[in-house]
Amino acid sequence: MLSIKTSDLSPVEIQGYLNAAIAPRPICFASTIDKAGNINLSPFSYFNLFSVNPPVCVFSPSRRVRDNTTKHTLENLYLIPECVINIVNYGMVQQVSLASVEYAKGINEFVKAGFTMLPSELVKPPRVAESPVQFECVVNDIISLGKGAGAGNLIIAEIKLMHISEAILNNDGKIDQHKIDHVARLGGDWYCRVTPDSLFEVAKPNKNIGIGVDAIPFAIRNSKILTGNNLGQLGNVEVLPTDDEIEAYTQLPETKELLDATMGDSHTREMQLHSMAKKLLDEGRVEDAWKVLLLY
Repeated sequence: MLSIKTSDLSPVEIQGYLNAAIAPRPICFASTIDKAGNINLSPFSYFNLFSVNPPVCVFSPSRRVRDNTTKHTLENLYLIPECVINIVNYGMVQQVSLASVEYAKGINEFVKAGFTMLPSELVKPPRVAESPVQFECVVNDIISLGKGAGAGNLIIAEIKLMHISEAILNNDGKIDQHKIDHVARLGGDWYCRVTPDSLFEVAKPNKNIGIGVDAIPFAIRNSKILTGNNLGQLGNVEVLPTDDEIEAYTQLPETKELLDATMGDSHTREMQLHSMAKKLLDEGRVEDAWKVLLLY
């Protein structure tokens, strides 16, 4: 592996590596206001959720790498510690990028980027009407991480009011990940889009205690077919199938055919059973995969 001391790199070089490696990053599209009423709207990809009680998001308007100047968002927040975090989806990403242009102070990026200002209910900055989710926030703290070029400024923003488009909700009133059409930042000019075909679910760790990968029999753990992800699935079960459950599985037509065809050939049988188990695991059928793996 390439090993690099960050002390040997310039801030621009560090930024290039980190932005490409730590990704995808959600985008905080923050609207702020100064004491004169000038509105600013700017995206930040150094952003995430940090607490739910109280509900807190943190984002960082870093000092500019090229000349160490600060951004209007940061300056506004020192004056009026309120903001709206507008979640970005694919339908607005090009306009969001346009809003990142460094317009002069007093220029309203809502107007420049073609967004619609929507009055907030609890805070002074307006919301972005086109955003599917808008968080009205008060700023609890601003933590400077340094004075040099590229230094971050952590904005600790407590969410006081949420606005969620009904168009992205499911029948239970929850946000449907298939509908929100998220985008996120990568390195350089790259973004990514969360589409239905790129979504997948990972079962949460067993609420009891999973057996762990180390408890998986050696021949399975060192399979040439099963992946690390597959082993993680297998290790997340609390108990293994019983002998009766495994025996019942041998009577299924597909299983019986495989066992009959590989009788006397243990190597081929193992490979085919592992292939069958992998297919089941890829379908999320972990219990059935265990029954297959324990057949021989």
